[in-house]
Amino acid sequence: MTPTPREALQTIRHELAPAEHDNRLVPRIEQGLAPLPVLAELAAQQHRIIRSDRRSFLVLAARCADTPAGGYFAQLAEGESSALAALTAYADACGLDEAALRAREPLAGCQAYPGQMAWLALNGEPTAVVLALAANFAAWGNYCAITARALRRHYGFSDAACAFFDFFAEPAPELDNEAVAVLEAGGLDQPRLAEGRQYGRLLQSYELMFWNTLADLSSSTEPETDSGLGLA
Repeated sequence: MTPTPREALQTIRHELAPAEHDNRLVPRIEQGLAPLPVLAELAAQQHRIIRSDRRSFLVLAARCADTPAGGYFAQLAEGESSALAALTAYADACGLDEAALRAREPLAGCQAYPGQMAWLALNGEPTAVVLALAANFAAWGNYCAITARALRRHYGFSDAACAFFDFFAEPAPELDNEAVAVLEAGGLDQPRLAEGRQYGRLLQSYELMFWNTLADLSSSTEPETDSGLGLA
């Protein structure tokens, strides 16, 4: 029997939730062991990802114009614009200005996620994309919540410098409600559920690849713990 849209969202989040130790960087950030150059690289890679994802959401919105899905994806694109603005203070706290952000080379392991998102924008079945994103947003939001707390506690970052992570960490029940409305309007059946799981597994894999690529950098860089450097 096909679950209700809300049940489907809850199920796919549970099925695709990463295991506790899959992400090798966030625990280091949580303990204050991730060195500042790695935090700066996170900012630089996110600068590329957000701009790419914003375009991807706009493409999806255009594909789904005049439907609930169109409004949902347009709202996600607006959210990426807000996140991009908030990223500036975080990058500044890491010692990167706009020119430095743009000058950083893309890392393949970090940029696989937006590459898949761009593929979904052109080829994905919209209802299945919504399911996949719902699963990924839950994992990403949890990582951001942990990171925001650690940046304040161990690195002395200001609220402004943490706003990028706070933005994604905050619960968004209204976004869930809109996702449910999209699933109801698009028609949720077993093929779409299966496709959503497929998309979601890839997004979650690339999400972990992003963090673990940075973790590999972290392991080769001297940590700065509880530095109190006043970088924010």
